[in-house]
Amino acid sequence: MTGRGQGSAGDLLELVRKGRATTRGALQQATGLSRATVGQRLDRLFRAGWLREGAGGPVGSPLGGRPSITLEFDDAHAVVLAADLDTRHARAAVLTLTGEILAEHGGTLVVEDGPDAVLGELGGWFAELLEKAGHRPDEVCGIGLAVPGPVDSETGRVVQPPIMPGWDGYDIRGRLARAFTERTGAPALPVLVDNDANLMAYGEQRTGHPDCSAFVLVKVSTGIGAGVVVGGSIFRGVDGGAGDIGHIRVGAEALCRCGSYGCLAAVASGGAVARRLAESGVPASSGSDVRDLLAAGHPEAAALAREAGRRVGDVLATVVTLLNPGVLMIAGDLAGTAFLTGVRELLYQRALPRSTARLDVVTSRLGERAGLVGAGALVVEHLYAPERAEERLLALGV
Repeated sequence: MTGRGQGSAGDLLELVRKGRATTRGALQQATGLSRATVGQRLDRLFRAGWLREGAGGPVGSPLGGRPSITLEFDDAHAVVLAADLDTRHARAAVLTLTGEILAEHGGTLVVEDGPDAVLGELGGWFAELLEKAGHRPDEVCGIGLAVPGPVDSETGRVVQPPIMPGWDGYDIRGRLARAFTERTGAPALPVLVDNDANLMAYGEQRTGHPDCSAFVLVKVSTGIGAGVVVGGSIFRGVDGGAGDIGHIRVGAEALCRCGSYGCLAAVASGGAVARRLAESGVPASSGSDVRDLLAAGHPEAAALAREAGRRVGDVLATVVTLLNPGVLMIAGDLAGTAFLTGVRELLYQRALPRSTARLDVVTSRLGERAGLVGAGALVVEHLYAPERAEERLLALGV
């Protein structure tokens, strides 16, 4: 193979990063490029600090000889910043390029305070986290942000988010980049924004289920949303609206925060369960309060969580029939035994046996870190994709 898009330095980097070709000889075979051309393009990657030589591999010839030197992606040449916003709480972290969390912080951050204030505060969190992790601002290659609303991935703007008043159409990328610069003095960085369930699904699939070709994660917290990963990539739909199952009508009379009646989120989210508990005299105002009650073994909270799980399971029977996933993961504030039991009851009752025969219904492995890991991975996959990597190499002058 020759030509742009088939044998560039960025393409060679992709082959090494994905483990498809990790020696010079394997790269020649995979691309059809000459030994000299492969050497020239690898030299650019070495000068950028993106590749390193690893240990020698096994000797390939029965006649013996020197082992092949393996090539590795050097994940120490930069770090990534990531943040995951919920309605009243946020987490932020510094991560390596391979997803290891080096420093993290969680605290109160209320999305209803508006994007300018929230994103400005995140800029301060990032500056403090870099100092904690022992990294300079100029070592950061990009920022990833998970938000609790539908996102147009082309613009990074949320689109009519039911639980993010004041954020619709706001330039999140630009404001967060400015906030980072204001707090650190570093040049503006690339900022990528996506829906929180999407990034949780991406992080969980890549970390725990890399061989699953169709993966669905359902986050049940203040609202309800689903993230879908197909063939290793997030499935977003035409404008970021895929997976918004919280606003499927289920025939109930409850008023949803989106302004409609009968949405799944209005009767089965953490917020909905909290309202019902409060009406019966149990102090609860949010999904996190319900989570704490469930952890303490509160019987009424468990009963309501199981009922909510049945409602969600009824909807998921259709989701599973449509997508035929290998893994269905339940995450968020309600992701415990009671809710999962309810989901399984209705899911297996309503879905065709053919759709569930090879389905694993599980709970989150990464927990509150899933969105951070997914946001970090989104940045890395974007910045080191072949075409973008080639542009960055040219900008670096190598």
